[in-house]
Amino acid sequence: MQALILAGGKGTRLRPLTVYTPKPIVPVCNRPFLLCQIDTLRRAGITNITLSLSYQPLKIEQQLGDGSDFGVRLSYTVEPQPMGTAGAYKFAEDLIREPTVVFNGDIVTDLDLEAVLREHDRRKAAATIVLAPVENPSAYGLVETDGDGRVLRFLEKPKADEIKVNTINAGTYVLDPRVLDYIPAGENYSFEYGLFPDLLLREEAFYAHVPTDTYWIDIGTPARYLQVHRDLLAGRVRGIETGRRLGDFDSATAAEIDDLSMIANGCVIKPGAQIVNSVLGEGCHVEEKAYVENSVLWPHTRVGTGASISGAIIGRGCHVGRSAQVGAGSVLGDKTSLTDYTQTGGAL
Repeated sequence: MQALILAGGKGTRLRPLTVYTPKPIVPVCNRPFLLCQIDTLRRAGITNITLSLSYQPLKIEQQLGDGSDFGVRLSYTVEPQPMGTAGAYKFAEDLIREPTVVFNGDIVTDLDLEAVLREHDRRKAAATIVLAPVENPSAYGLVETDGDGRVLRFLEKPKADEIKVNTINAGTYVLDPRVLDYIPAGENYSFEYGLFPDLLLREEAFYAHVPTDTYWIDIGTPARYLQVHRDLLAGRVRGIETGRRLGDFDSATAAEIDDLSMIANGCVIKPGAQIVNSVLGEGCHVEEKAYVENSVLWPHTRVGTGASISGAIIGRGCHVGRSAQVGAGSVLGDKTSLTDYTQTGGAL
């Protein structure tokens, strides 16, 4: 068994965070995001992993290397132009020799992948799609199955009277190599609108797996990117490593850091500063009486005396001036500088 992670997107919904940092390596609890998916694969014993890239691929390769530091073996393919989800899978065909787990490159999940693989094998399936139940099915494209788990149809933005299920595509698939023959070479082709409807027409063994009590989130927007940090800090995600909560940093005795927060190496936290349920990247500097709550600060950001940051994401190398107030919903791109007493905020 091997894996392919589709990590070629530009991360446009996460801008400005992804202008200089491709989404696969945006920091999640001070680790490149893709390591969350690699953790899930490694737990299931899958260590042969291919990354399908397109946007700023060299930055991703430089950070992750050959994967040996993370207990896996990484290979890379770079799409010459956007190929679509199934097209990217087809483009990596030369590296695919066996059944393959395919991950969309923007999800965090503690899915029991071993259970999915056992079910896939037991059913002798050509393809298995993992589904996630949602509270408001009208907002999504739905996947309908029969009592045995066989996929019956896909409903894109269904009308109210069409809604009979609440399960959506969770962006995780197990595919037998034979389905590669159904994908046209060199074309932009998708799983959702191309390969999967074709499998239904061909009456292939196409099944769904609906896990129970499983965490699943798409980090594609700032609101969800912030939410996954809160969930990881609170211990709501199983099996995803977060590294050391507290690195080697300089903190004044009078500073307050709660038990949930994560502080990376090289940070400086001055007297009277408070850090609550937040993640500070390497080399952040928080001045006297500054307040950081429910926020994520990327490396080498400086927070001025008496400044307040709440429910915000602050990019790499930013400066938040003295007594500035950065409110909920704020997202600052790399190297943003806010002058003293600035007030900013908005709804994520």
